[in-house]
Amino acid sequence: MKYTVGIVSLGCAKNLVDTETMLGILSEKGYQIVIQEEAADILIVNTCGFIESAKQESINIILKLAQYKKNGRCKALIVAGCLAERYREELQNEIPEIDGIIGTGNFYEITKVIQKTLRGEKYLNYGNQDYLFKENLPRLLATPSHTAYIKIADGCDHFCTYCIIPYLRGRYRSRKIEDIINEAENLSRKGVKEIIIIAQDIGEYGKDIYGEYKLAHLLKELVKIKKIQWIRLLYVYPENITDELIQVIKNNDKICNYIDIPLQHSHNEILKKMGRRITKEEILSLIKNLRNRIPDIVIRTSLIVGFPGEEKYHFQDLLNFVKKIQLDHIGVFPYSMEENTPAAQFPNQIDEQVKKLRQDRVMEIQQSISLKKNEKKIGKIYKILVEGKENQNNIYYGRSYEFAPDIDGLVYFKSDIPITIGEFYRVRINKAFEYDLLGDVINENESCK
Repeated sequence: MKYTVGIVSLGCAKNLVDTETMLGILSEKGYQIVIQEEAADILIVNTCGFIESAKQESINIILKLAQYKKNGRCKALIVAGCLAERYREELQNEIPEIDGIIGTGNFYEITKVIQKTLRGEKYLNYGNQDYLFKENLPRLLATPSHTAYIKIADGCDHFCTYCIIPYLRGRYRSRKIEDIINEAENLSRKGVKEIIIIAQDIGEYGKDIYGEYKLAHLLKELVKIKKIQWIRLLYVYPENITDELIQVIKNNDKICNYIDIPLQHSHNEILKKMGRRITKEEILSLIKNLRNRIPDIVIRTSLIVGFPGEEKYHFQDLLNFVKKIQLDHIGVFPYSMEENTPAAQFPNQIDEQVKKLRQDRVMEIQQSISLKKNEKKIGKIYKILVEGKENQNNIYYGRSYEFAPDIDGLVYFKSDIPITIGEFYRVRINKAFEYDLLGDVINENESCK
């Protein structure tokens, strides 16, 4: 019998790559992948357990899918990912509809878990935190066919005081350069034009297996792949952005002038409590260096407000910092108290309402900054990777090098010429909003970003 499988993937892009690998393994083993949850014999939730809101979302999805065991065709409900690794016993005890649980380092054994659950066993498979993703595993992309994430490492060695990731995914483990290159080449042969390099900290890449940081060297090899047109860098911790890496980004047109640097805060007292390895002065120096060397670089960051002990003067310092550095994209998150992390034991925990007010205040300032930056793009021409079409009026949308998928804005544009999804077109910007841009496709032979 050919069983149907439906998967819901939650959380970060790193989790999505694990989901795509499970999809590939299942497809290769003869399972039929379906999008409709009601059509699935086996339902899988690849969960996130990073912060409280993510945990709650994961639980809500599990409970929703559990209804298909009572009122649908679902024969097995399997929970995978970070929440499963962290709360395996609690999930099994409190949600009896769950048939199988598979941890962050065991997802490649998904067929084994399915087979056991279909035989009526309640099966847990977890604890393999030394596992390292292999490029020879089949993979079925859940992203648009022109874009793919490449996970170059797993785990984390930073042990920031607020973060549970090292305890869920283990120590930092780099993949071999040749394995990553092989995977990128395979993706390019399937039509992928943009690869997005991810890990908990891609700047740490190579130190564990080569004895030195190798991200710059990896990028030099990736740019040689002819069909890859964009290489985008996400999650580079600031202390690992070397002069060599900056120079490689500057010298290679294929590498987007875009970098995601998780900063988390500005005040040195809070940075120290967070276990961060950089000071405010060093952050300011780094941003100045990046902008001097690569004038059109786009910088994204994430910030945490309401960290234990964050007084009004700490928060005011953060507001002043956001106004001063004028970053292109900022994500702001209220501190989430995660059990078994050092910060959960810190005194002076902040009230949830205060955290929310502080989050809103930072985002209000950033919205104004973002609008002003976007207004400066009016009249400029950008190369746009087209992602889709609105239902009416020949309006298409896509991204310039300045926008990463799902987390940044979009460029909408009108076109009277045929447009192919997944191809690049030149668009002149004529209107700006806080996060998105509007323009028209052009045919003239004009230079563009």
